[in-house]
Amino acid sequence: MISVKEAKNIVLNSIQDFGVEEVPFLKSVGRVLKEKIVADRDFPPFNRVSMDGIAIDFKEFSSRLRSNKQLDFKIERIQAAGSKQITLQNSENCIEVMTGAVLPKNANTVIRYEDITIENGIAIINIDAINDAQNVHQKGKDGKIGDVLIEKNTLISAAEIGVLATVGKSTVKVVKQPKVMIVSTGDELVGVNEIPLEHQIRRSNVFTLVSLLERLNISSETAHITDDKPILKAKIKAYLEEYDVLLFSGAVSKGKYDFLPEVFDELGVKKLFHKVAQRPGKPFFYGKTENCNVFGFPGNPISTFVNCLVYFYPWYYKSLRIEATEETAVLVEDVSFKPNLIYFLQVKLESKNGNLVAFPIKGNGSGDLASLVKTDAFIQLPNDKVEFKKGEVFSVIRYR
Repeated sequence: MISVKEAKNIVLNSIQDFGVEEVPFLKSVGRVLKEKIVADRDFPPFNRVSMDGIAIDFKEFSSRLRSNKQLDFKIERIQAAGSKQITLQNSENCIEVMTGAVLPKNANTVIRYEDITIENGIAIINIDAINDAQNVHQKGKDGKIGDVLIEKNTLISAAEIGVLATVGKSTVKVVKQPKVMIVSTGDELVGVNEIPLEHQIRRSNVFTLVSLLERLNISSETAHITDDKPILKAKIKAYLEEYDVLLFSGAVSKGKYDFLPEVFDELGVKKLFHKVAQRPGKPFFYGKTENCNVFGFPGNPISTFVNCLVYFYPWYYKSLRIEATEETAVLVEDVSFKPNLIYFLQVKLESKNGNLVAFPIKGNGSGDLASLVKTDAFIQLPNDKVEFKKGEVFSVIRYR
């Protein structure tokens, strides 16, 4: 049995390259960018009006202010957003301008409508505190043509989508998502739409895993295989050749029908570890072939859930070169745990006085699937002591 730290290191040293694909830019949110995005022209591409109002020559305004002359400007024309640039013909006049429009030639300053009065085609300025080039977004201020706007390996969010649209990137290169098969085993399991007999239960772990992967924008396929070794071996052999990742729930312990470790060995899956000193989730198989990573989670639902978060998630993030964030929380109650194991305790999280605090929730063991509904995270308690005191800080792994 190996430690959680050792198990994590083994998993993280077995990352996989999924390749690159090109997708429509609107489908790229949550994906990792695999190309630099550069400005195809200056940003903004022209001196852009940033307020509705009038555009004037600042020198003319300053001259009148010094001479105590009237601050009234005849309106020559209107510069609408999206229309070609027009020219201020007389510096003693002004042009009405709309937000987003090109600043007219010979004008350099915009005064918003709230600071003027317009009567009979004359704009009267009601303030004298005006700055040169105010309310003008200067050409190239945000970036010059050829500037890198988004670096390679960026995780794409809504902010990046706007930039991709602005530079005309209708398709974008991103890391491919892994091709994943999620497999449940066991004759006691029936479909969600079936009515189980007294000795049966409905399949749930596989759909929990599907949803956990969807949080990572990974689509997956599912299969259920009965406790028949030849059938298991035949199907898994095909899956190993077709998929990047196999996630199993159940049949990895020492039961009479827990055939998976034998099947993996016979199919050439290199076992990297099988048991981890943790609770829940101790019997946990991890191995790989040249092209496929195999995660064999225990059949108990809490065990499957925590192992996916603790091992598969970091493995996926590192494979994509994403920096995973780590959080800590303060225990609000004393907890005791005697076995010499890392303990992933379910907790409810709250924010108090700027700190994240964790309320331990007692469940009924690793088979208590319903307890997940009442909690937000697992807090990771170390195995170097048995008493964990109120006020102590430990790592947490969120699932909400």
